[in-house]
Amino acid sequence: MITEATAATEARPTEAIDPRTILDDLEAGRVRAAEPDPTAAGGWRVRRDVKAAILACFADRTTVDSAAGPLLFRDRAAVPPRDDLAGGPWRIVPGGTAVRRGSHLADGVVVMPPSYVNVGAWIGEGTMVDSHVLVGSCAQIGARVHLAAGVTIGGVLEPPGARPVIVEDDAFVGAGSALLEGVLIGRGAVIGAGVTLTGSSRLYDLVRDRVLEGTPEVPLVVPAGAVVVPGARSVRGSFAADHGLSVSVALLVKDRDARTSARVALEEALR
Repeated sequence: MITEATAATEARPTEAIDPRTILDDLEAGRVRAAEPDPTAAGGWRVRRDVKAAILACFADRTTVDSAAGPLLFRDRAAVPPRDDLAGGPWRIVPGGTAVRRGSHLADGVVVMPPSYVNVGAWIGEGTMVDSHVLVGSCAQIGARVHLAAGVTIGGVLEPPGARPVIVEDDAFVGAGSALLEGVLIGRGAVIGAGVTLTGSSRLYDLVRDRVLEGTPEVPLVVPAGAVVVPGARSVRGSFAADHGLSVSVALLVKDRDARTSARVALEEALR
C-alpha cells in the first residue's frame, strides 16, 4: 500500500541488490525504485541501489530484433518487453500495449491500448491505465488509481538519486495531464484534465491562500485529497499587459468531497 508522503530521502543501507535478478525482483514486487518508509522524512525513500542495478542492465549493448505481426523492433536484449502477461491476475486489453521487463503489475490492474509501461514502474492493485498512457521508468502508481486517457507519467533513471513520479492510492489523474520530474500526488487527490505539474511547479491553493512550490531537491507535493484544475496567471510588465499575456498554472480549488468521489469512481463492472 502507498501511504501519504512528502519528500524522498537518501536510501538507508538495505539488502544487496543483484543486477542479475533485478528485473525479476522488480516484477515480483520484492524491490521498488522508491518505497514508503515511515521512518524517512516525508515517508518515502529513493532506492539508489535499485536504480543503479537497472542502469547496469543497459550496460549490455547487445541488440535483438523482434516482431509482432507486421511490426518490427530492435532494442537492447537485456531489457525486452515482458512475455509473461498471459494468464496473469490483470487485464492487458488487445491493441498495441507494451509492458517492459522490470515493471510490476499488481492484481486487478487494467491496461487499455495503446499504452506503455517502462522498466522499474510499479502499479498497484485495481489501478486503471487508460488508453494512450505512458507510465515512465520507475514511476510509483498506487492502488485503485485511475490514469485517464493520454496521461503522461514521467520517468527517471538518471541521476540515480532523483525521485520518480509518485501517485498515491485512490488518486485520479484526468485526461491529457502530465506529471513530471518527481512530483508527488497525495492519496485521493484529483488532478483535472489537462493539468501539467513538474517537480518545480507552483500550485496555487485557493482554499488556504498559499503557494506550494517544489524544487529540484524537494519536488512539489500535491496534498492528499486536493482537487487541482488548470488555471492562468497574468504576466507582469507593460509588454505582457499590452498583449494580454498569461501563463498556465495549476489551481487547488477544493478538497475532495463525496460529489467529486462519485464523479471519478472506478466502475467495478470494468475490473
